[in-house]
Amino acid sequence: MSPTSTSPPRRFIALGLEGSANKLGVGLIAHFSDNSPAQILSNLRDTFISPPGEGFLPKDTAKHHRAWIVPLIKRTLKESGVKVKDIDVICYTKGPGMGAPLQSVAVVARTLSKLWDKPIVGVNHCVGHIEMGREITGAQNPVVLYVSGGNTQVIAYAEQKYRIFGEALDIAVGNCLDRFARTLNIPNDPAPGYNIEQLAKSGKVLLELPYTVKGMDCSFSGILAYIDQLATQLAPSSDADSTTKSKQERKPLLDPATNNPITPADLCFSLQETVFGMLVEITERAMAHVGSSQVLIVGGVGCNERLQEMMGEMARERGGSVYATDERFCIDNGIMIAHAGLLAWRTGFETKFEDTTCTQRFRTDEVHVAWRD
Repeated sequence: MSPTSTSPPRRFIALGLEGSANKLGVGLIAHFSDNSPAQILSNLRDTFISPPGEGFLPKDTAKHHRAWIVPLIKRTLKESGVKVKDIDVICYTKGPGMGAPLQSVAVVARTLSKLWDKPIVGVNHCVGHIEMGREITGAQNPVVLYVSGGNTQVIAYAEQKYRIFGEALDIAVGNCLDRFARTLNIPNDPAPGYNIEQLAKSGKVLLELPYTVKGMDCSFSGILAYIDQLATQLAPSSDADSTTKSKQERKPLLDPATNNPITPADLCFSLQETVFGMLVEITERAMAHVGSSQVLIVGGVGCNERLQEMMGEMARERGGSVYATDERFCIDNGIMIAHAGLLAWRTGFETKFEDTTCTQRFRTDEVHVAWRD
């Protein structure tokens, strides 16, 4: 009797395009019919960086995306060795995000779909983060903390929906950190939140700041306004401009315990400790509600080591564990859009061409998660 020959599993490939904010990402991912782990074929990104003290405007960000998306796609195909004929589906970020950058990427996705005669799938940005986090970390059914410049949500899965248990009532936590970086004139390269994190590591004084948790929700606008006011009381630096006479005359902010001047590092440290404490509290409450012992942190702020450390301490006290990814997957990227889109496409979902629009508001709990039980 001759040995039975087994054919290799079929490979499905998706191209993902992400451009909801200032990160432009292009990725190629492969899934297999035997449900073995996904294979990352390419994951490229280019970031629009604005000058220190400034945010990124939609029109400037969209111009950056239009200039770089075609070169990134070409590089992705070249580096991965994937041919156009091998791609099964085009996936793009439908929302949420900034209107002009989203539109710039959606137009390219629509064009490639027609040019290459491929189906197209519009992907929810947050669901992309969640599914990529689950794939990379192996977390089975975690409570998800989604923290970025545009979103702050505590999420748990139930009945083919990602249910939002709590969220920011005003600005997102990442937006709070980014805007304070502007107040301090901290560079935006590589990212304002990252530079806040590094500065906070040398902070030694923990100032009392507004702590606003309302049930399962958080508010960050008040703490930002308060700490912005404190920043105006910092002692001027030695290279301060001579026009800052009014600042120099103002009484500097001092540590009440030592009478030493408060530094920008102290303010960054205090801000991080306070807002992350708020996030840990609502995440722990969600874990207790759903009976989960796992936390998955996704989104750009999820790269923050101090947030991971604080969440880890809480989870260990509950006998649980924390899952997080590095900057390749935490920060917005094309591979997460390709992955989530391919999961949906393999269930039979496809976005009708007339519906391949984008929207600045696209709730996480609006998505039918057909690929999960």
